[in-house]
Amino acid sequence: MKAISDDRGYNYFAGIHGLPLPVGCDNAHGTPYFLPWHRAYLYFIERAMRDLVPDATLAWWDWRTPAGQLSRIPPAFARRRADSKANPLYDAPIDPLARQQARRRGGDPGARTTRQPSDPADLTLPTPDDVDALMAIRDFGSFTAQLEQFHNLVHGWVGGSMGAIDVAAFDPVFWGHHTMVDRIWRVWQTHYPGAEPPAAILDDALPPFRMTVRQTLSVTALGYDYAAGTTSAAMGG
Repeated sequence: MKAISDDRGYNYFAGIHGLPLPVGCDNAHGTPYFLPWHRAYLYFIERAMRDLVPDATLAWWDWRTPAGQLSRIPPAFARRRADSKANPLYDAPIDPLARQQARRRGGDPGARTTRQPSDPADLTLPTPDDVDALMAIRDFGSFTAQLEQFHNLVHGWVGGSMGAIDVAAFDPVFWGHHTMVDRIWRVWQTHYPGAEPPAAILDDALPPFRMTVRQTLSVTALGYDYAAGTTSAAMGG
């Protein structure tokens, strides 16, 4: 996907999240659209992946960190090389136009993505107990707000490109992070069937995606679901 320069390529999808303008996720963060917008985002990049590899799927990064354990980037994303080649999940080039626009805003994200994981003593990732408490929330708005805060912690902990909304999606680990966020929402939905975003926004579009909020509510209708994995009871494992 990195080698494709049109709207099927990696740069195109990464750029949707922030820079280059005019497309962006400004209408998603801090709003009830946060989870539906990002689910649509994952859905369409996975479709583009499958244009190249028919059985490709996004993987979720379980970033929950039990107290006292060191947090780390998953090895698949952390290794510089894989199979004696440069690991495409380690980093990625940042679109030149995105970089140019970032400079106009007073910053320069660099030519490639970087990471600066925090010391767990400085900024810890959400714990399994934190996520268990999240699962006890029954109201969609309160659940979304708390999950977005956990999401923010992970972006901040990874640091580097992931800490800058304009270029975060160029880092390949962004997709593992957001797939985890989507998975948590999916498990929460199984606990509280019918708990939905406000009725007033269900038929709202999620630009630039040709999808409404309502159309994101069922992952099985979108053609995917999540394996249970090794998780706590609250996460469905």
